Parts: sequence; structure tokens; C-alpha cells
Amino acid sequence: MAPRNLINLENVSLSYGKGAVLDNVSLGLAEGARIGIVGRNGGGKSSLVKILGGQETPNDGRVSMANGTHMGTLSQIDKADPKATVRDIVLGDQADHEWATNSKARDVLTGLFGGFGEAILAREMGPLSGGERRRVALAKLLISDLDVLLLDEPTNHLDVEAVTWLADHLKARRGLAVAVVTHDRWFLDEVSDRTWEVIDGQIEEYDGGYSAYVLAKAERMRQSSVEEQKRNMLIKKELAWLRRGAPARTSKPKFRIDAANELIENEPPPRNNVELLAFANARLGKTVYELHNATIRVGDRDLFKGLDWNVGPGDRIGIAGVNGAGKTTLLKVLTGQLELAAGKSQHLEELNPKWRVLEAIEHISTHVEIGKGKSLSASQLGERLGFGSDAQWTPVGDLSGGERRRLQLTRLLMGGPNVLILDEPTNDFDVETLAALEDLLDSFAGTLLVVSHDRYFLERVCDTFVGVMGDGSLRNLPGGLEEYLKLRKAQPDEPTAFTQDAGAPKAELTATQKRDMQKDLQRIERSIAKLDVSIKEILGEMETHSSNFEKVATLNDDLQPLIMEKEELENRWVLLSDDLG
Repeated sequence: MAPRNLINLENVSLSYGKGAVLDNVSLGLAEGARIGIVGRNGGGKSSLVKILGGQETPNDGRVSMANGTHMGTLSQIDKADPKATVRDIVLGDQADHEWATNSKARDVLTGLFGGFGEAILAREMGPLSGGERRRVALAKLLISDLDVLLLDEPTNHLDVEAVTWLADHLKARRGLAVAVVTHDRWFLDEVSDRTWEVIDGQIEEYDGGYSAYVLAKAERMRQSSVEEQKRNMLIKKELAWLRRGAPARTSKPKFRIDAANELIENEPPPRNNVELLAFANARLGKTVYELHNATIRVGDRDLFKGLDWNVGPGDRIGIAGVNGAGKTTLLKVLTGQLELAAGKSQHLEELNPKWRVLEAIEHISTHVEIGKGKSLSASQLGERLGFGSDAQWTPVGDLSGGERRRLQLTRLLMGGPNVLILDEPTNDFDVETLAALEDLLDSFAGTLLVVSHDRYFLERVCDTFVGVMGDGSLRNLPGGLEEYLKLRKAQPDEPTAFTQDAGAPKAELTATQKRDMQKDLQRIERSIAKLDVSIKEILGEMETHSSNFEKVATLNDDLQPLIMEKEELENRWVLLSDDLG
């Protein structure tokens, strides 16, 4: 007997006035279904989840839910009373003996927070970071007794370990129907057995997770028109990597091995490492970065002690580690943005809000060499990274936060760097544009350092891996991210977003120490608020005088020290907040 549908969409259409986001869509979400939802940014993925969850009403059509269905939704914008505690949000009015005897509650609290002590449960929501708030929202849903779970970008702000735990947890919840929007392709493969692609207002359905979707897409595109040839080649390239370099993903029965082999028979490896290394040596010499017996300190905490690390020309290194263990700090030390015993920061120039997207890219350069003998114009690079011909004429001031970050990455690549450092680059990309970014990086003949929670992206673009272990050490990982996860499991005290302090147990604070630290936090918050006002005023002046580039340059000189000071204060605030627990 086929499982019954818990949610049905019948001839549903949705429009925001700029064409149909969904056009006459009919589908059902059945008991126990595991659906991965993919598609271009702005194409309607989040709108589909909102309609399934009843948060959005379609213009036409009918949405129905089976009687007695209990549903939970994780949206990209989570709201909570800033004075509410983690206990209030996650456990509600349950008594300690109620939730403490619930194995699911203990598993969720341990998996997402590293434990369920009072220091964790008593934390207020207001000071929590985006990643911490995301864990709280997830915990509330996962502890609840639900029939349907709708997740919109659940892995954002989660580190590799938390993403792995979440995948394992969902796989163990056999009766739960799950529909998930995410750009994390490893997560899609782990949790989904069916894929919905939102494209041109329609939903195209595919059996299997992301790897099977790539194969099916390649098969369909093989019969497509000449205009689709470029996209076809990207799909085939990714399929070749999946088949040759990621056998664990292709072991599922629905991944058709024979069909995959036929499609990629003449497809070369994604990168010619010998050629790239020779080119990188010519550009960079023998050593790119070198740390010897280095101690890296933030505040009064040593993140690394006695660190020796050499980064050579052509190295493609993925850096794994829990949030707060020191990955970003390590990158800042390498690039001179943070000294070994003191901090300072540098930023890309502030984007002029009056510029068009193409103008902002061309302000760096009109052409860039990508690999040996390969060149792209500013417009071509913009298109490869998700800014189509129409989007290139959008004023920068009209871009969303994610689009602005993607534009900054485009400008970074446009500068033709020989060393490229990417810190969490994937959050603002859909899966199709991620494939295009990976294709660009395949031709990058330089040194690449990547920090990312996106396991698929790390494995796709990097050749070697190191782990920031949270105990003051940096470990080489010949076994890749699997080795990192095993090493972390073996550590007795695992730092998480809620319990991090470089792996060492925290000493109990006295009441006086707590009061002093609370006062310091309040002083820092007031200072940050004042800086925000000053920064906003300068940005306003820059917009007013946008046509006077000399004036804008002078204002930018005033702006950068304020941004640096704010960042230092924010770092101090995070450390104090962590110490207070």
C-alpha cells in the first residue's frame, strides 16, 4: 500500500507581479518522504516551502493537509524574544525529569549543543550568534513530535560536524516526512531519496538524491539544444567527479553506474594538477606562507601554540574545524590582517551603491586570465557566477546581502589573484552557480585556501585537508574530512557553538568576575552601537557624493578604521560571551 500524502498541492500558482514563481503546480508530500529541493536563487524554492507550510497563500489553486498532521518549519529568518532562554525555546514548560528521560531530547541537545547543562540551557537568545540561534530553532523542531519537517537552508552557520550529526539524525527518523531546501549537496545526498527542481515556475521531479539528480539532468541535457551545450558540459564535468572521486555518493542503488560511465567515457579529470602546479611555481616561487613555532592569541585565549605550517605554490587546502576554533583567525594571520599578538583588519573597498553590477566588476578589471591561456571578460565572469545579462545592470544598492557578497567574490576573482583565500564562500550560491564556481576554480593556477562547512565544495575543489582541532593544534588529514570527524569524536571535550574554548574545560567564574564581565559586555555593546551610527553616517555621505570619487575616497579612509575597530570589539564580545557561557 502506497503511503498517503500528508500535504497536497493542486494546480497551485504564485506570482509576485514579475511573472509566475510557481505556475499550475500539482504535487504531494507523502508519509516518510525525503525530498531535496534545488533550483536557482530567486527561482521559488523558499516560496514552495512556505506554501507547503501554510505560511504563503497561492494566487490560484488549492493546498490541503491530511487530518491530524503535525508540521514544523525552519525558515531562513528565525524570530525569538531576546530575553527568552534556550530552555524556554527548546523545552518550553517541560520539567527537567520529563525531557531528561527522553532519549530523543538528550540526543538532540548533545548533537547540536554538545550537552544539556544549565550553562547552555540558561543562555538568553538576544546575544546568540546567527549560527547559535539556528541550532536552537533546529533543536526545538527536532525534539517535537512531528509528521512533516520543512527545512529552509538548515545547514547555514553549522560546521561540518553539526551538519553530519543532523544528517544522521534525520536518516534515523524513518516515519518523518522531510522536505529540505539547501545548497549543501553532500547533505542533500545523505538525507533525500527524491529531488524536486524548481525551474521556470514548474517542479521537475527526479528519483534519488543530488548525485542521481546530476546523472538524470545530464541524460536529459544530452538531448538538449545547442544553446544548452555549455551547461551540459558543466553537468558532465560534475558527474565525472562524482563517479571517479566520490564513490561513496554513487553507491546508492538509484545511481545508475553503467549510464554514468557511458556519459563520462571521454571526460577528462576536472583539473590538470601537473600543469597547474608548474604554472603556480612560475608565479609564486617555493613558499607562499610559512608559520614557525607560532602562537596565535585572541584576547587572553591561545588558539594555536607552537604552530608550524608551510603553504606552498599550487596547494589547494581545505580547512575544517568547529565554529570558534580559530579557522578564520588563522587565515587573517596568514594574510597579515591579524598579527600574532594583536589585531587589525583590512577589507575590500566599499561598493558604491550607484554602480551597476557590471561597473563594479569592471572597476577591478575588464578581463581576467583564468588559468593558462584562458581569459574571461568582466561580463562573462559575472554571468558565470550568477549575474545574468539583465542582473548586470542592477544598481549595487538594490542587491540583497547575499548578492553583494557574491559580487565581492566576483570582484575578488576579477583581480586575477595568485593566492585565493575563501572563508565560507558557498552560502550565497545555488547549486547550479556553485558548479560554475567550481569549474572556474579548476582552472585557478595558484594557491587556494578554503574554510567551509560545505563538505561537498571542500572535497570538490581541494586536494589536501587540515583540521583546526580546537586544542591549539593544526592536524594534517591524509584521510580527508572522514579522518577529521573520527579525530573529533575521539576528543574528550568537544567544543561547539555553545561550549567552545579551544577544547579546554572552563574554570568556574566567581560572582565578581561575572559582574565585571557583564559590565565589559555592556560597554562593548554601547561602543559598537556608537560605531554603527558613525559608519551609517559615512556611508550616507558616500552615497550623497557618489559622483565625486575623490570625496568618496576620503570618506572611505575615514570609514575603514571604524570598521576595523568594530570588528575588534565584536571579536572581544564573542570571547567574553563564550566565557560567560
